[in-house]
Amino acid sequence: MERQARITLEGAQAYVNAQVEDISFTGMQLRIAMKLPEDIFLKLNISFSEACTFEVEAWVAWHKAAEGLHNYGLYFSKISDDAKERIYRFLYHHNPQVMKSKWFDEVRGEEGGEEVDDRRVFQRFAVGLPARFIDVNKGTEGVARTQDVSAKGVGVITNVELKPHTTLEIWLDLPKGDPIYTRGEVVWAKQEEDKRYRAGINLEKADLMGLSRILRG
Repeated sequence: MERQARITLEGAQAYVNAQVEDISFTGMQLRIAMKLPEDIFLKLNISFSEACTFEVEAWVAWHKAAEGLHNYGLYFSKISDDAKERIYRFLYHHNPQVMKSKWFDEVRGEEGGEEVDDRRVFQRFAVGLPARFIDVNKGTEGVARTQDVSAKGVGVITNVELKPHTTLEIWLDLPKGDPIYTRGEVVWAKQEEDKRYRAGINLEKADLMGLSRILRG
């Protein structure tokens, strides 16, 4: 979907026009002329129409600048049930096919840790980092290397066979600073050549600050 919206930051007197390209109860992707603050939680008023105006608290999960505009993936860290209801009614009224073909699709993608609905919000970035992990149930340890990361998932290559639904504690080693600790569940796994395994891990919580550290090296 692509819809025009008005965005107002907390404390601002005027709104800014934005193009919303995707939205769910988890977050949204938008294109806007104004550069948004990063590494802080933003309180936004979003208006698609008089009947669909709501407030959320959001975090910039990713940002790209192109052709004089800023493209953002925003993660909703706080959203009320009333806001969810307004979003639902608006989308169902203007684009019911989205509700049928996308919102109720529970299939998970096989190329990363994110759910299908959140691919745009939690965009993956190709980043290779050393990683260590522990199988929480078995207590076994392993090492891996990331292929891609997002705020909600990570793809890895390892020489340890990982089964879907396995819970892992993970440490990502950064070139600078302390390792990032996170926890997640193996969503999919398949064997590659030379007894290596490729796996997608869905993180229990969106690690927003951790992603910022990774992308900045």
